[in-house]
Amino acid sequence: MYDTFRAHVLKYVRADEETLTSAYKYFQVKKFRKKENLLTEGQICRYNYFIVSGCVRKYFINQKGLEQTTDFAIERWWMTDIGAFISQGTTDINIQAVEPTTVLQIDRHNQQQLFREYPVMESYFRQIYQKAYAAAENRIRYLYEFSREELYLHFYRHFPDFTKRVPQYLLASFLGFTPEYLSEIKRKLES
Repeated sequence: MYDTFRAHVLKYVRADEETLTSAYKYFQVKKFRKKENLLTEGQICRYNYFIVSGCVRKYFINQKGLEQTTDFAIERWWMTDIGAFISQGTTDINIQAVEPTTVLQIDRHNQQQLFREYPVMESYFRQIYQKAYAAAENRIRYLYEFSREELYLHFYRHFPDFTKRVPQYLLASFLGFTPEYLSEIKRKLES
């Protein structure tokens, strides 16, 4: 687990081995079963999660009572409700393991302590948050700009791991489709 964390940090910042091993001590290892929630609507969002292995999704229950998936994270990606994490407030979303998942979790207090002790880690997190923000901006643009078929094709081409690992009904929810409509698009593209 340390090697995965170390490699990811070094992808964004320069840090010596002593800093990395000391920073790693601020995290806890936690394992989740398939369909187990890391975070449930109404809870205080205490942790930011680095996915070591597995896959998680972020979702909310819409006005019709249906689950609406808004995000996924696989190995070497981060997941939390960032607004609730920063404010230490209650969340209105859920984070659920799509498959058995191992994470490194850090609470807000330890994250702030980590930033004070190792400023390079604050730089690392800033870059992670910027990358996530840019991805969210792109997704919003794609939702407005692409046809439904183009949206699926874009997702399939750029994130093939998801299309292989994530159940079709969750992928449909993420793309804003019904599972039936996604099946129709896939059949049309295969013919």
